[in-house]
Amino acid sequence: MTETKDLSWDDSVLPFQLERSGMRGRVARLGPVLEHILSRHDYPVAVSAMVAELTTLTALIGQTIKLRWKLSLQVRGNGAIRTIATDYYAPETEGGPARMRAWASFDPDRLHEGVTGFDQLGQGYFAVLIDQGEGTTPYQGLTPLAGGSLAACAQAYFEQSEQLPTRFELTVGRSRMPGQAKEHWRAGGIMLQTLPAASHAAPEGEALQSADILQGAQSEDWNRATMLMATVEAMELVDSALPLPNLVFRLFHEEEPTAFAVQPLVFGCSCNADRVRDTLSIYSAKDIAHMTNGDGIVTADCQFCGAHYEFDPQSLGFEATMDAEGNLLPQAGAKESRAAL
Repeated sequence: MTETKDLSWDDSVLPFQLERSGMRGRVARLGPVLEHILSRHDYPVAVSAMVAELTTLTALIGQTIKLRWKLSLQVRGNGAIRTIATDYYAPETEGGPARMRAWASFDPDRLHEGVTGFDQLGQGYFAVLIDQGEGTTPYQGLTPLAGGSLAACAQAYFEQSEQLPTRFELTVGRSRMPGQAKEHWRAGGIMLQTLPAASHAAPEGEALQSADILQGAQSEDWNRATMLMATVEAMELVDSALPLPNLVFRLFHEEEPTAFAVQPLVFGCSCNADRVRDTLSIYSAKDIAHMTNGDGIVTADCQFCGAHYEFDPQSLGFEATMDAEGNLLPQAGAKESRAAL
């Protein structure tokens, strides 16, 4: 038997089940992976906090899905923070790590100190995208930005689109570990979810709520479990010294919790030169000419990991010809590709 003190609980997701109330949950803690994601960019604190929150939600949600390829969460608004995007790639092997990446775009001139990151998104939407890979049709679900937090948006998505009552408790922030001179970003979160016994419609003209889905004893179980979850302390979610199974037991010991195998997380980006070239194949020779810089090359930077690519413009676009060695034959005509950055 492996003792919890021998395991690292940073950058991991622990699935669990509450036997008494018949619910499932996930608890996640992010450390070095989150720091790596945010260190790729020079984000203001408000933007970094929002990226951290969405990344934590992605880790929690991704582990609940029978995923063959990729889960993406996207937030788009008309405020100072325009876009936040995260990707969660399913483990390539049984017991292997899931890969994660994230980035954001924002208008620095419109950011305001003292205003929450969520309020600087403005009006827009929260999107869940599931792509199971080649030969499948990607799924997309949308919900408006509302409720004061990204966690509230995720809860609304599950209740309205999936009819799955769901609750999240998240915390993000910077801390300095003993012996470290620099503060590092950390985040943690817990997710609780139950399946409805039957589908129920919301009252006409009103958004679907947990009370519309849960009935009788199931509603009582849900209320009891979510009240227990709400007692979690912010420090418990991010404390690297606290084993995740211990946290689950502390919160839900009355609900007879069972913990399962932990899911490790690593930073991972899917970009490479071939995929960037494939993405640029949708453009005409005229478009490529506009992208060519004064040195006669086309450059591209990955928004997620910051990798820099340079190309000969003659090898790009759907009107391109073979290169001097005759080993490049781009497809004729624009094409849509999942290989975009």
